[in-house]
Amino acid sequence: MKIAKIISFLGIVAMTGVLIYGFTVGDFFAEGSQLLAMPWGIVSLVDLYTGFILFSMWIIYREKSLPVAILWTIAMMTLGFFAGSLYAFISLQNSGGDWRKFWLGKHA
Repeated sequence: MKIAKIISFLGIVAMTGVLIYGFTVGDFFAEGSQLLAMPWGIVSLVDLYTGFILFSMWIIYREKSLPVAILWTIAMMTLGFFAGSLYAFISLQNSGGDWRKFWLGKHA
């Protein structure tokens, strides 16, 4: 479980860095429109959001509170795997070393 915590923490750090870089140096709307103009840009976004949706389904399944699950899902759709890494890290911390509790949440 320690390795999973390290990996999720590194995901938080990496995503924090690239989000700050993207929002301070890049032009979100101009570059986004260029991405949507390219076939592989569209493929990449569909692939990415398919992963976001699958990860969000896990969050909704394991959370005790539907409003909390919805907030995490919104965070996932807007902040990407920054939110996913943070959610995984918090879930690992709260699982008390129990993988079953980590994966199943309220169903464990």
